[in-house]
Amino acid sequence: MTALPGETPGTVGTDTPQGAEPPAATDAEGPAHAEAPDATGAEAEAEEVDGTGEAGDAEETTEAGGTGDAQEAGETGEAGGDAPAGGASTGGETDAPTAAALSEAQAELAAQRALREKIAKRKAEKEGPVAAGTKLSGSAADLLAAVRAVESGEKAGTEFFDSPAAAPAPRRAAPAPAGQPPRPAPAQAAPADRTASPEAVDAVRAVLTEGGAPEALALPATGTLGEQAAELLRADPWQLLALPGVRPEQADGFARALLGAACGPDDGRRTAALVGWLLERAALQGHTALDAKAVRAALAERAVSDPEEAVRNAVEEGVALVFQEGTDPTEPDAAYEEDGEAPAEAETGGEAPEPVQVLLGLDRYALAEESLADGLARLMNACEKGADWAEAAAAAPSPSAAELIRTAATAGLVAHSGGEAARAEPAALIAAARGLGLRALGATHSEDGRRRLAEAVGAPDAAVTLAGLLSGTEGPGRDEDGALALDLLVVLDAPQLDVEGAAVLVEALADGVRLVLSGDPGVLGSAGAGRVFADVLAARACPQVVSRTPDPGPIGELVSGIGIGELTQVEAPGKEVVIVPVRDAGEAVHRTVQLVADSVPRAFSIPAGDTQVITVGHGGAAGTRVLNEALKQRLNPGPGRFGGFDPGDRVIHVPAPGRAVPGVVRSADSEGLHLDCGGVPVVVPQERVESAVRHGWALSAHQAAGMRWPAAVVVLPGDAAAGLSRPWVYTAFGRGERHLSVVHGVDQALPHAVAQIPAQERTTRLRTLLEALPTPDAAS
Repeated sequence: MTALPGETPGTVGTDTPQGAEPPAATDAEGPAHAEAPDATGAEAEAEEVDGTGEAGDAEETTEAGGTGDAQEAGETGEAGGDAPAGGASTGGETDAPTAAALSEAQAELAAQRALREKIAKRKAEKEGPVAAGTKLSGSAADLLAAVRAVESGEKAGTEFFDSPAAAPAPRRAAPAPAGQPPRPAPAQAAPADRTASPEAVDAVRAVLTEGGAPEALALPATGTLGEQAAELLRADPWQLLALPGVRPEQADGFARALLGAACGPDDGRRTAALVGWLLERAALQGHTALDAKAVRAALAERAVSDPEEAVRNAVEEGVALVFQEGTDPTEPDAAYEEDGEAPAEAETGGEAPEPVQVLLGLDRYALAEESLADGLARLMNACEKGADWAEAAAAAPSPSAAELIRTAATAGLVAHSGGEAARAEPAALIAAARGLGLRALGATHSEDGRRRLAEAVGAPDAAVTLAGLLSGTEGPGRDEDGALALDLLVVLDAPQLDVEGAAVLVEALADGVRLVLSGDPGVLGSAGAGRVFADVLAARACPQVVSRTPDPGPIGELVSGIGIGELTQVEAPGKEVVIVPVRDAGEAVHRTVQLVADSVPRAFSIPAGDTQVITVGHGGAAGTRVLNEALKQRLNPGPGRFGGFDPGDRVIHVPAPGRAVPGVVRSADSEGLHLDCGGVPVVVPQERVESAVRHGWALSAHQAAGMRWPAAVVVLPGDAAAGLSRPWVYTAFGRGERHLSVVHGVDQALPHAVAQIPAQERTTRLRTLLEALPTPDAAS
C-alpha cells in the first residue's frame, strides 16, 4: 500500500546504507522560489540565466509581469565573477564554440538563414490586409494600418500609441547634452561559427575595463555584437544587456562609468535596450510576445518616467514589433480606446466588442510564428489521399492506433495526444506507412525516446532524434530541392518543440508530406520560446486524435490522476510507488543517496546507473548541485581531475540550448572530454567542458522531459514547494518505468500544486495565426 501525504508512509528498504554517509547540503544557493505577480507586474528575478535558456530554479515571474515555466532543459553552467564598483559583473566567460563542435549547428544555422530570407520575401509580397484584420474599420483599422507602417519602415510608431483623433505627442529628447552620438542600430547576433579576431576582443576588453566591467565579458561580447563591439559599446553602453546574465543595474553602472552626465534613466538608448531585455527575458520563460501594458509597467519599475514614450521609441528603433490581438469581427465599426479597452455599450450603441490586446515581440519569434503558421497551412492544403490505408487500419494493434492511421490517411497535419502507453500508436502508424511503401520516419526529443520508438516500430532506421534530423546527421537526408526525403513524419514529444525549431522543421517538409505531432499535453513545455503543440491543439485547425490507451500499473494510475488534478492513493503491492517522508533538506539528500545506492537496487535489482534522481531546481539545499555532489561521493568518488569529472561519472551534455543529452565520462585527453552518450561517442573540447557538461545523477524535471528510466527518485524538499505545479509533478512522476520513490518534505504543498496550480500560460501568437487560416475544406 502506498502512502500519500497524510497517510502512513512506507519505504523501500530499512537497512542502514553501507559506506560513508553523504554529507548534508553545504554552500546552498538559497531555496527555489517563485513569486506571484502583482497588479503592476512586480518582478521575481531568476537566480541565474545561462546560455541554455534556463532562468532560475523554479517557475518564476517574468520582468514584464507574465509568468512561465522555468526553462531548465539545458542548464549547464553558473554565473560567476565579482561585481565591480560600476555594477557590471555578469558571469563567467562563455567561450566561442570550436569548429569541431559545429557540424550539427552549421546545418541548422544555414536552414535558419534560408528560412529568414524566404520569410522576408513572403512579407514583401504581401500587399493586402491579413485575414485577422479584414473586417476592421474605424480606430481598429487605423491601429492595424499603423502596425503595418511601423513594420514596413514607412512611418514611425506614433499612430499606434496615440488616438487618431488627437495629434501625435511630441517626442521628448533623451536627457543628454548636445553632440551626444546617435544610438546605433541594434546589432545582430554573430553566427555561432564566427571566431572573433584578437584585435576586436582586445578593443572590447579595453572598453569593458574603462567601464568597470569584467574583462571576461570581452569574448562573449564580441561574439554577440560582432567585430564592431567596442564601438557599439562605447556609443551605446546599454548594448551590454544583449549578453546573457547581464542585469539592467549592471548595464547602468557601466553606462555611467563611460558616459558620466551624458546619460539618464530616460535615455533613449537605455529604454530601447530595456524593452529588448524584457522581451528576451520573457522568451526565456517561454513567451514569444508580451502585453504592451505589462512592458510599460515593468519599465516604470526601472525608473523610466514615460514608459509609453519608451515603448514607442523601441518600436521606432526596430527593437520590438507591435501586434494587435483579440478583435471582435462581429463589431467591425466599434471604436477602441487608446489603451486597448473596449468602450462601454452606451458609447457603441450595442454589445461591447472584445478588447484589443496590444502585444510586443522580437522579430525572430514573430517571423518564426508566421512562417510556422504558413507552413502548417501549406501541409494541410497540399495533402493528397494517395495509397489505400484501409487494410493497414484494420490490422492496427488497438482502436486508437487504427483511428490515427485512418486520420493520417486523409490529412496533411494531425495532432495526436496521449500518455506513455499511447506512444505505441504513432509507432503503429509509422510501421503501417512503411508497409505501404512510403518513406515514414519518427523523430523524438531524446536518444532514449529514439531507442524506444525504434523498438516499438521494429526497425532501427525508423526513428531519429529531432536534432539529428535537422542537422542531417540522422535520417534520409534531403532531396534536390533541399526538402527532407519523406512522405510521413511523426514528431513524438511534441510539447518539447519550440517555435523556432518547429518553423525550421516545417520549412524542410515538401508539399504533400504528412506531419503528425504526437505528445502528452500534460508534461512541461519546451525549453525555448513558444507552445507549439498546445497552440495547435487549441486552434483546432487540424484533425485531432486522443488516445484511449491508459498508462498501465500503479505509476500509470497515479500519473493519470495527476493529469486531471487529483493526487490519489494507489494500490502498489509490489512497491512500485513509495513515499519517503523527510523533515529537512539534509535528510532528503541522505535518503536520496540511500535509495539510489542501496534500497532500489536491493528491492528491484535495478542498478544505480538506471535510477534517475529528479528535483525541482539546481540551487537550494537539495537541488541538483548538492545532490550530484553527494551522489558522486557515494557512487563514483574521485578528485575530478578532468575539469571536475572522473571516468564513470554520469553527466548531462548540452550541445545546444534546450538539449540535454545523458552520458557517461569515459576519458579525457588533449582533444577534450570523451563521453558515451547512449552508445554514441562524443568529444567535448576542453574550452567547452565547463559550460556544456554537468553531472547528471540528479536532473531537473525540464531536463528529464522526453526520457524515462527503470526507476526514478523524485526529491521534494521543503524549500521546493513554491516551484511545484501540476505539469511539473506530472512530468517528474512519469519518468520511472518500474518504480517511483518520492522523497517527500513539502507536506500539503504537493496535493495543493496538483489540484490548483496548472501550467503557467505562455503568451504566443501562433494560436491566433492558426485560427485565421482557412480550413482545407474552405480552401477547396
